[in-house]
Amino acid sequence: MIQGRIRRSLFKPWSKPWKMFSHAVFDKACQWLIQETPITTTVTDYEELRHELKPGDVVLVEGRSRVARIIQRLTMSRWSHAVLYIGRLDDIEGDKLKRAVIRHFDRSSSSKRNPQLIIESELGIGTVVRPLLTYKGEHLRICRPDGLAPQDRNRVLAFAASRLGQAYDIRQILDLLRLSMPAGVLSRWRSVLFQNTEILQPTPKTTCATLIAEAFSFVNFPVRPLVMQDKEKGHRLYQRNPLYCTPGDFDYSPWFQIMKFPSSETSSRGFYHKLPWQQGAHQNDKLEHAHLDGQALAKLKRSRERQLH
Repeated sequence: MIQGRIRRSLFKPWSKPWKMFSHAVFDKACQWLIQETPITTTVTDYEELRHELKPGDVVLVEGRSRVARIIQRLTMSRWSHAVLYIGRLDDIEGDKLKRAVIRHFDRSSSSKRNPQLIIESELGIGTVVRPLLTYKGEHLRICRPDGLAPQDRNRVLAFAASRLGQAYDIRQILDLLRLSMPAGVLSRWRSVLFQNTEILQPTPKTTCATLIAEAFSFVNFPVRPLVMQDKEKGHRLYQRNPLYCTPGDFDYSPWFQIMKFPSSETSSRGFYHKLPWQQGAHQNDKLEHAHLDGQALAKLKRSRERQLH
């Protein structure tokens, strides 16, 4: 005990400078990781997507930063980020939820009076409320929980709002990176992914996918559960640890409806406007019906004559 006190007293003068140095290095590393490349092409029709959104929807973001590319490689998925849509500010149901959102929402981040809002956890920012407009121009996709009851939807949103202010868990990303390395002691040593904790126990820090997975697990809505076959009881579902959840899991999950909104340049919507219609007077009804036999053709002519008279 005495030796421990002596050791602490020796290192105590260096603890504050070390913390300042480590925080400065961490901030510089975060700035480097979240630096984004400019948007060159738009592949999502943002206006149509925002009109289709409903509270409780999960919005996937492809991402353009260095950390986004790292997550894509680790998870073998196009999607690097996930956000939870909570609706317009004035339309949020529940006084407790609305107060939490107002307390954490920076009004200066949006010029609109009643903006569409999301809850997300992002590196360098933490768990915050931001306007959906933040991701205009990005490659987006909606994952809608299929069959989620309205009362459970409100509980999901309330759970996510209760995590506002939490820091982003960069260690979880590093542990995923270690896990992708060849099997060995270093891939699991002191990893948060293998701690013996309760599956639904809230974590002091979180990531974008873990935050949303915890919210849906709170109401026992499946994201990508472990499905086991029991000879007596049939299929049985077990919630996976939310720490294992990645943005791509919402895309793969059979319990989420996938909604895509390609840009107007690549979409098939409105294809009929591009057909070679001829302008001017209507074509007379002198058409050949080679696919009809004589009896059917005569019946068609009598029907059209009655319509004319």
